[in-house]
Amino acid sequence: MKAKALLVMVACCGAALSSQAKDPPAYMKGVLLEMESTPCGMAEKGSKTIAGEILGTDGEHKMTQQVLCQEYVLQTERTIYRIRPKDDKHPTLLPIGETAEFRIVKDKMVLRVPEASDKERDYVVVSMTQRADSTQAKAERKAGN
Repeated sequence: MKAKALLVMVACCGAALSSQAKDPPAYMKGVLLEMESTPCGMAEKGSKTIAGEILGTDGEHKMTQQVLCQEYVLQTERTIYRIRPKDDKHPTLLPIGETAEFRIVKDKMVLRVPEASDKERDYVVVSMTQRADSTQAKAERKAGN
């Protein structure tokens, strides 16, 4: 009876320890090359007039303004990513020329810059292109064989 209880406790402790011993997420590395302000939509402010409300006409005054978003270029060994912060309202400026660590999780890029702060931030990948020097090196290796 005591042996069964002891066996159950050991099994429970083993399960708890194995669930805590997860591997840390694997990060890829790249260099932040540049940041540009790119148009990403329009902000619209509108106010209805009193006459328009009473008569039911469209007497609304609208003021539109183009919204600019930060777009970064992140270069890895083989790929160049163009990324934008997922949080449009409170974007954080990243240091250009620094190494960034990132991982892809579902439909977003989770990025951190250890030199600035170790906080992870979510980014949207706008585009990905293969580096030209990466394709040239691959072609040269094939030609040499």
